[in-house]
Amino acid sequence: MSAIGRSIRRIEDRALLTGNGRFAADLNREHQLHMRVVRSPVAFGRLVEVDASDAADVPGVEAIWTAADIAELPQIDFRMTKITGMEPYRQWCLAKDYVRYVGEPVAVVFANSPYAAEDAAELVFCDIDEVDAHLEATAEPVAFMPETMPGLLTEPAVLHKSCGDLDAAFAEAAEVVELELKVGRHTGVPLETRGALAVHDAATDTVTMYGAAKVPHYNRGAIAAMLGLAIDRVHLSEGHVGGGFGIRGELYPEDVLTCHAARRLGRPVKWIEDRKEHLMAANHSRDQVYRMRAAIAPDGFLLGLDVTFITDQGAYVRTHGATVSDLSAALLPGPYVIPAYRVAGHIRLTNKTPAGTYRAPGRYESTFARERLMDAIAARVGIDRLEVRRRNLIPESRIPFDRGMDTLGTGVVYDSGRYHDLLARLEAHVGWEELAASIAERRAAGEMVGLGLGYFIEKSGLGPEDMVRMRVAPDGGIRIITGAASVGQGIETAMAQICADSLGVDTARIAIVHGQTSLIEKGMGAFASRVTVMTGSAIKIASEALIEAALDIGAKLFQVDRASVAYKAGEVRVASSDRAMSLAQLASAWAEQGGLAAEGTFRSDHMTYPYGIHLAQVRIDPGTCDVLVERYTVAYDIGRVINPMLVEGQIVGAVAQGLGGALYENFEYDEAGQPLATSFADYLMPTALEVPEVFTLVREDAPSPINPLGVKGAGEGGITAVGAAIASAVDDAAGRPGMVTRLPITPDRLHAWLA
Repeated sequence: MSAIGRSIRRIEDRALLTGNGRFAADLNREHQLHMRVVRSPVAFGRLVEVDASDAADVPGVEAIWTAADIAELPQIDFRMTKITGMEPYRQWCLAKDYVRYVGEPVAVVFANSPYAAEDAAELVFCDIDEVDAHLEATAEPVAFMPETMPGLLTEPAVLHKSCGDLDAAFAEAAEVVELELKVGRHTGVPLETRGALAVHDAATDTVTMYGAAKVPHYNRGAIAAMLGLAIDRVHLSEGHVGGGFGIRGELYPEDVLTCHAARRLGRPVKWIEDRKEHLMAANHSRDQVYRMRAAIAPDGFLLGLDVTFITDQGAYVRTHGATVSDLSAALLPGPYVIPAYRVAGHIRLTNKTPAGTYRAPGRYESTFARERLMDAIAARVGIDRLEVRRRNLIPESRIPFDRGMDTLGTGVVYDSGRYHDLLARLEAHVGWEELAASIAERRAAGEMVGLGLGYFIEKSGLGPEDMVRMRVAPDGGIRIITGAASVGQGIETAMAQICADSLGVDTARIAIVHGQTSLIEKGMGAFASRVTVMTGSAIKIASEALIEAALDIGAKLFQVDRASVAYKAGEVRVASSDRAMSLAQLASAWAEQGGLAAEGTFRSDHMTYPYGIHLAQVRIDPGTCDVLVERYTVAYDIGRVINPMLVEGQIVGAVAQGLGGALYENFEYDEAGQPLATSFADYLMPTALEVPEVFTLVREDAPSPINPLGVKGAGEGGITAVGAAIASAVDDAAGRPGMVTRLPITPDRLHAWLA
């Protein structure tokens, strides 16, 4: 039986379920110091002085640093951005000259206990000449740092992409539809806050940081460069991780400071973030405004689209660079033909927490904008919302479909897709006609109920390469070392299934080792839904190479021609005989010659593009203006399913997060730039009471032709169209097409719209 396509239980869960998980806060070393960060209490101002004299007198305090004490550390650089000119906007590890958001690190305290560190940090006084905060990204750019960087404005970059003849499209148009839409500021909020334990080996001048996540190899290289060390003098080690969602794994000031301090102070340094710090200082996301003009043919076909959007980047451009805006611009057209397209994406800075990536970065926002537009076109032309999508979907005959644009350094070419087919399958799966009729009956009886949908294109499998090493132990265990990382997505299980399928062995024999930079020299980590595509393909290649190596060794040990041996289900057999050796026996017999091992590298110049549809059914409580989600369905084609249970889990969890951004989660600031949501009392998240049962229709109708497994990533599609589908359903429930123009749809906002 094939190991691929089976819902086997997660291999990685035993340690977690038996209380043996080891997260960053669980890690300790003898004689460790505890680091506490002193953060700016104001949103914008000139930093006159940091007075740490009282803090230094607290018993147990070993050191206190300000920017002057770490002047040798450069700004934190970008990862994966090709946009030039943004370098001056990078963040320092500690504020110098100016503070630019509430929560910006100004100083760090190192003490023998976390209590002494926190007590001392509260005594550090920051003398700041406060300046009026700049909080509206849609306003004209202003001075970034008036005195120290004169002439530098708060617009680091504007991204431009285009295809087709837009002027001709508008000249031909029967209708022009214009919209302005906004997606609010929210973030991933993983269960585990950030943390790190840095240990310095003085004998080798090597720093190891425990608690790494998402991109250990990249952060290793960046930290080594900032500390002026050779890359082999820095190691990052990943343990258990309590959620990633894009927010974890960026290179933050605290990561660099713990490593620098361990080396300079000669003792292990531990830092664990509290929840208030996390909500103030870890990456925020979303927060975009879209202004759209669409040229429409009489039948509702979208001839051309002209878009300007603004991303509120917050106070600095962090390591993700222009990633969110770049993805927004390139993937906004989604699954529709749109012959002519032009977009200008403005990256603007404000005095808020810096923004970064969050699950489906740029696609959650742009899908909301695009699908609101499709609903608006349907209303303007007077056709059904499904029909307007049908008329605009890319036909299968045009796949692969080249957008004529690029993103993240690779051309946007949809590798495979049957977009009309998936829409038809969803209609049949939910019984669209009967469902719509039942909604109409309830509405006639006075209920405010409605249906909404959103179609999306995702991207996954970002290259350029992944490498794995595989070795068989004399006891038959198979150890695979990869540079990928785990943030809860089930990497150990899925990768073991791919190896087991290729080798014909039990997954119980396979161990996946990940996130350890000391064991493999390169790796891309876990982001952009890339692991199954890239690492999985590398494991398949390595498994096939291992079979070839086993056949070579078997032929030598049996003293027969290579053509006389064959491999099946973990054994090498001699043809027409009962002579056979298992992988374990081959590895043991060949131990002195290097054992049984193989390596696999998979390279790809293009991403894969999974696609899907969200369908939401909601009811509005007219008394409270609450939105109750009664039913939710996700149809998703990911090419090939490795583990259906894992895929369903990814979809359901992502839908819950998407509902947060659609209905509840929002970072608000007062007029002075003070954050108003720094605890779960104010930052609302959906609970089990608000998240409905999520139904899934997972398809394998369009395998990817650009990797040996035919797979596409599954991690982000469950969140991508939630805002779009919920907005569409709320419009329908209210009987007001085009009513919802911003997320989240809070009760006070909905009350104002209905009034």
